[in-house]
Amino acid sequence: MQAPRLVATDVDGTLLNPDDEVTPRAAAVIDRLTAEGVAFVLVTGRPPRWIPPVVAQLPMTRFAVCANGGVLYDAARDRVVWSRTIDPATLAELAAVITETLPSSRLAVEGVGEGASGDHFAAEPEYIHAWTDGDNHTVPRARLLDRPAVKMLIRSPELSSDAMVAVLAPVIGDAADLTYSHPRGLVEISPAGVTKATGLAEVADRLGLAAADVVAFGDMPNDLAMLRWAGHGVAMGNAHPVLLDAADEVTASNADDGLALVLERWF
Repeated sequence: MQAPRLVATDVDGTLLNPDDEVTPRAAAVIDRLTAEGVAFVLVTGRPPRWIPPVVAQLPMTRFAVCANGGVLYDAARDRVVWSRTIDPATLAELAAVITETLPSSRLAVEGVGEGASGDHFAAEPEYIHAWTDGDNHTVPRARLLDRPAVKMLIRSPELSSDAMVAVLAPVIGDAADLTYSHPRGLVEISPAGVTKATGLAEVADRLGLAAADVVAFGDMPNDLAMLRWAGHGVAMGNAHPVLLDAADEVTASNADDGLALVLERWF
């Protein structure tokens, strides 16, 4: 493709190396492309409050599509521009189906506020975090489901995320979007029809750009729709097999500056 007018990238496993850092090489090429007026957008499963540490490592970033397409966060102004939520009634219906299908699973929800600050995450008391530094705010299930959420998280540490999706997808159907970004027993549910692709498409539309203008990078199943939507979808060398099969191109891993290797063709 010609030089892109918008570069979109997942964060963990893609932009960040295994030490959770943006390498100097990646930062340099991002600096060059933004200097040429090319838009640069983070597209991640992370909530807004987990974006500032990433932005601090970059030369210039404004927009971040968060929560797998559920939130557009303006990092420059610390402001949530819009959000797409699951209503409490639907959350309760999903929780009932999930518990019946995977009785040992535990639930958490991700809400949304005005900016990156504040505590918008809540989990059941027996929810086991996938990350050692996970948020620690627990409430009874009734309170967990009494407010809109941009994302519901399902945790079953004894299973793989692939196995969980295989069991849950037939019973959830089109009531919500089901995906994951962590391989070991963590599945993420977004509002029906909300994906990284839909969130990125809204950003592109705001900028007057089309899918053909976009190159997108990712490594996990929650990136699949985005890579298929973009004019050029790039899977990292460390990507899940489903992305390796679907991408227009496979680059080096996030440990070997795979994102920079592709962008340096143009910038």
